[in-house]
Amino acid sequence: MKIIIIGSVAAGTSVAAKARRNDETAEITLYNADYDISYSSCGIPYFLGGEVAELDTLTPRSAASFKKRYNVDIFTRHEVTQIDAKQKKLKVKNLDTAEVKEDTYDVLVFATGASPITPDIAGADQKHVFQVRTIQHTAAIDRYMKANQPKNVTIIGGGYIGLEMAEQLTQRGLDVTIVQRSNHIMAHLDQDIASRVEDHLVKKGVTLILNDEVTAISMTDIQTKSGKVIETDMVILAVGVRPNTQLAKEIGVTIGNTGAIAVNSKMQTNLPHIYAVGDVAESYSVITGKPIYRPLGSTANKMGRIAGDVITGGTLEYRGVLGTGILRVFDLAIGQTGMNETEALAEGFDIEVLHNIKPAKAEYLGGKEIVIKAIADRKTGRILGVQIVGEEGVDKRIDVFVTAITFKAKAEDLFHLDLAYAPPFSTAKDPVMYTGMALQNAIDKKNKLITPKDLTERIEKGEAIQVIDTRAPKQYNVSKVETALNIPLANLREKCKELDPNLPTVTYCNSGVTGNAAQNVLRQIGFQDVYNLSGGNKNYQDYRKNT
Repeated sequence: MKIIIIGSVAAGTSVAAKARRNDETAEITLYNADYDISYSSCGIPYFLGGEVAELDTLTPRSAASFKKRYNVDIFTRHEVTQIDAKQKKLKVKNLDTAEVKEDTYDVLVFATGASPITPDIAGADQKHVFQVRTIQHTAAIDRYMKANQPKNVTIIGGGYIGLEMAEQLTQRGLDVTIVQRSNHIMAHLDQDIASRVEDHLVKKGVTLILNDEVTAISMTDIQTKSGKVIETDMVILAVGVRPNTQLAKEIGVTIGNTGAIAVNSKMQTNLPHIYAVGDVAESYSVITGKPIYRPLGSTANKMGRIAGDVITGGTLEYRGVLGTGILRVFDLAIGQTGMNETEALAEGFDIEVLHNIKPAKAEYLGGKEIVIKAIADRKTGRILGVQIVGEEGVDKRIDVFVTAITFKAKAEDLFHLDLAYAPPFSTAKDPVMYTGMALQNAIDKKNKLITPKDLTERIEKGEAIQVIDTRAPKQYNVSKVETALNIPLANLREKCKELDPNLPTVTYCNSGVTGNAAQNVLRQIGFQDVYNLSGGNKNYQDYRKNT
């Protein structure tokens, strides 16, 4: 069997490695138009910021070493230019010599990856404007910075790469500006969580421009649609990537609604003996089963392994993804998995939303707060998605939620998890467990929740709703919900006689726990419709500041 793989980064090399492990007799060839194989594009910002000392560290495998280990032929700087799917033939051009040769295959794998999108901006082709995708891009940026010593950089795009570059270039001493077209950074986050990251960026000295876009780039500045002129010595384009599907389109491979190649659970395309893996291929949602596009190295490796196994007679199948991601922005970690609130509503779910603010470990050992936004389906109780922001413990919790959602856990299941506990690592009631408990109580209508957004909208509509601040007067006088009465929890049983038990009532404290206790008191003495403000006054003030 002769296997030809087009592309040799994460997905392509994973196909080859797994196929070789399964079949020592297969003839395996990889063609790659780039210079490097199996490199870590995710590590690029950290080299440019100086955390990774040597660029070679990001390319742990050379073509020669890979061939020696796996007995696989790798041809870098070789571009497949034409494919005859009926005859199982292809043409390959040597990009260094311009020589063209023909080759044949029994099985063909598209691992052609994705290319960075170049926005239609005047001046985007100038020498101080860079993409961030390949080792060659990285080397070019490094050379430019060393030669020109830029002081200011503008990053166009506020996704993962844009924020990682902002962090690293700030730490390298540059003044960084991010320009984002939409009203918040990180499209996979809801605005109320993204705003916390935005505040942190500004706190660290990054200039953030939202709801605007760059219209022109010169050698000294950039201009935006709103009329801003921003001095800049260097520009980074980080507006996303587009799957490299042209070759596949030319031979009739089906392209899905996401713009990537449509594949089944065995990574097979609609054409016989042709597969697609990695950033060129669609994924599908574990929750909805619908196609999604999430180009990540972890997904590419998984897809490649599955394809390599199937091609050589194995039984592996792709099970989809949740679109999980995690990011470090200075000393803040941001993790997300599954659906955000906007996506869940668009899919027709009736959702319960919880903002859970808890210390990541015992406060007496310096535990710092993490903010968990969790979304569940009221009908089934199933967890649909989670977003977390905090300085510690985010990666640990997001992975627990990923596992739970993958195995279709309900909110109530989270409370019963036997999670590792000791004061240096967690709290006795871990934030994950508390999230499940509070969500389930809200779903069961025992302890109903109201988000800052919903409360604000109801107040602005003029709805008769009584809001009770259960904190001490000193805290109340610093910041509060505008219409709130201050009745500390210790006085609530006596003072509740002054309230109308038939009106919708909202209780709150700093982050939710005392508000929940007050909610229970009012419910037990006959108040009909009582809500706890999700995330308390901390979450409310953050929401109001950013809306």
